[in-house]
Order: sequence, then structure tokens, then C-alpha cells
Amino acid sequence: MPNTLFKELSMRGFINQCSNMDAVQNLLDNSKIAVYLGSDPTADSLHVGHLVPVMMMRWLQKYGHKPLMLVGGATGRIGDPSGRDTGRPMMTEETLQKNIAGLKKSYSKFLKFGGSKSDAIIVDNYDWMKNYSHLDFLAQYGLDFTIPRMLSMESVKKRLENGMTFLEFNYMTFQAVDFLTLYREHNCMLQLCGADQWGNAIMGVELVRKKCGKEVFVLSTSLITDSNGNKIGKSAGNAVWVNEDKTSPYEYYQYFRNTPDDLVEKFLKIFTEIPLEEIAELSKKQGAELNDVKKRLAFAATEIAHGTDAAKKAEEAAAALFGGGNSDNAPSTDLKMKEAMNIVDFLVAVKLFDSKSEARRTLEQGGIQIDGNKITDKNYTVEPKESIMVQRGKKVFLKVNVK
Repeated sequence: MPNTLFKELSMRGFINQCSNMDAVQNLLDNSKIAVYLGSDPTADSLHVGHLVPVMMMRWLQKYGHKPLMLVGGATGRIGDPSGRDTGRPMMTEETLQKNIAGLKKSYSKFLKFGGSKSDAIIVDNYDWMKNYSHLDFLAQYGLDFTIPRMLSMESVKKRLENGMTFLEFNYMTFQAVDFLTLYREHNCMLQLCGADQWGNAIMGVELVRKKCGKEVFVLSTSLITDSNGNKIGKSAGNAVWVNEDKTSPYEYYQYFRNTPDDLVEKFLKIFTEIPLEEIAELSKKQGAELNDVKKRLAFAATEIAHGTDAAKKAEEAAAALFGGGNSDNAPSTDLKMKEAMNIVDFLVAVKLFDSKSEARRTLEQGGIQIDGNKITDKNYTVEPKESIMVQRGKKVFLKVNVK
């Protein structure tokens, strides 16, 4: 490979903060180590906002390092306060297990799992945390965390203003024990995390040093924001999901196809494996040529997450739909429809809108087309036929197959 790993990561803009930059560079460039990245099962899929450290882990695996992908079966039962103004809702056991399975599916899209030395493995912190009684945990770790140190963390400071619970306050101690456990069991030397997880991750570095007298490391990535500067995540209502049952490959493709001009180069570096030399040339394009670059970005990102065939179908669907035609590769849904339906009821039934009021508002603004015809009358009726093409705004298409 033309670049050292650390240089590749740095030039692609992955690195935000590091606990010991020189030591981590030496480890990544001159050793093969186990590296862990964790995600709590708060949903049954990763979303684009999660993917910066996941893509960095993908690069680490390409260079021979071993990914340890942690699903937080234990920490998910508590709720991470980082980046939040309120506590997370508690999940049922059924939801928790469903979400864990979904995370495993998401990870497998970006990493190779198996039995060889650099193949990724899934670890679940519930496997070790379930063995501690409350007394056991306090006896083993209670003296390793000081209240002033815990209160100094930004994630704690922010939540204290809104009534942080004792449950949430324990979160960072659990995550610290995760790092200690993975160091002991897998000789894990490095944790990857998003910028908002820095404080929790550093607590793990400190715990390993106290318990084992060894230095382990943390490498954080920058957060991805939308065009309004908001962190991309499901709680913000702007998530683009990795698993196709939540966001279709076409919608995933369209998300990257509609990347703001000023973020194209950044997204090419982070979400694709296009060589840096080629990205440098692509980033010089302007005007109409920049649209072609966005198509290249969308295809490359979709190919990684969904495979070459799905990327080609998404590309073909976009070309056909935006060319004024129809496409069998467009996002589709089935609807039982025996007689004519009111347009508002129809739009909600096919899940283009969550509420009738939102559907009416978009209709009144001229944002709905049925089979290429703009509809503004909220009393319009949709007649049943084999298929109906619905367009919402300029970029959302849905083929409705009537049953």
C-alpha cells in the first residue's frame, strides 16, 4: 500500500484527538494489534453518523489489525449521557436483543468476520458485566474512580443541569471496565470512538494504567453533521440507516448524491476507498462536473455498504427517475387498495409521512406528484391500479405496488 496506515488515516481526516499520538502512530505502522470500537444497541442498525470510526476500523483491518466490535448489551441497559440533554428511554429485553442483532448485521457490511488473525469478532459487554453483583463491582473498582474526576467530564456536566440519574452516572465506569476487560482478554491496545465519547474512553485508559500498570490508547474521530450543523443521529430525526430494511440502497445512494458542495471532498475521503490522488483531482471539479463527482461518491459509498449490484441498481434508478422516467429499481412498497383513497390517507398509508397534518402541509406547498402530475388538493382521490409512482419534493420517489 502506498501510504503508511497512520498517514492514510491522517490525510483522510479521520483523526480528531489521540491520547498519545506518537505511540499510536508507532503501533499502527509497525505492529498488528487488537482495536475495539463500541456501540450501544439503541437501534437495530448503525446510521451514517456512526460510520466515521467504523470506516477507520475498516482501514485498520485492511492493514492487518484485528477489529473487536463491541455491542453494549450491558451499557445499553443504562444509557450513555454523552451528547444528550435528557436520559435515554429504557428498552425491553426483546428490543435489546433485536437491536444487537441489527448492529451485528451493520458491522458485517464494513468488516470481514471469521477465524483468521485479522478477522473481526463481536464482543458483548453483558458477557462480563452480568457476572458482577453490585457489591462485587464496588469492591473491585469503587476506589479507582473519583467523584471530582467523573464530574469534570463534559458529558456529565451537561446532564447535571437536567437531572442526571445515578444510573447514567455509572456509564463511564462500565465503559472503562470494558477497555480493561478487552485488554486482559484480547491484549487490546486501542479504542476508537467518536469525539463525543472521548471522556468515557479516557476513563478506560486510566483504569488500565491503575490496574495493570500499562498504557493503552484512545483515538477519536470528528462527528459528522448535516447542512444545519446538527449531529447526524436518530434522536435528531435525520438518520440515514445502514441496514436496508430501514433505509433502502437507493435512499442511501441519494443521501450521498445530495452531499453539500463544501462536504464532497471530506465525504470522498471518509466514506469511500477511492485513492487520495484521485480524490485530489475529483475535488478540483466545479459546476456541472461536480454533480458527476457526487455520483461517484454516492456509488462508492453505496457499494461498500450494500454491494456492487445494489449500487448499480440505485444509480440506474436515480438516472431513470430524474430523467423523468420510471424504474423497477426505485424504492417500492406494497399497498392493499381495493377502491379509491383520499390522497392524504394514501400518503400516510405508504409511509411517506408520519402524520396527516404533515402530508396536508406538503400537498398545499405543491410538494407531491402522482404519476408525474402535481397534486395540491387535499380532497384528491387516488384510483387503484397496478402501480403508482409517487414523488415527494424533488428527490424522494416511491413506487406503490397495489395488491
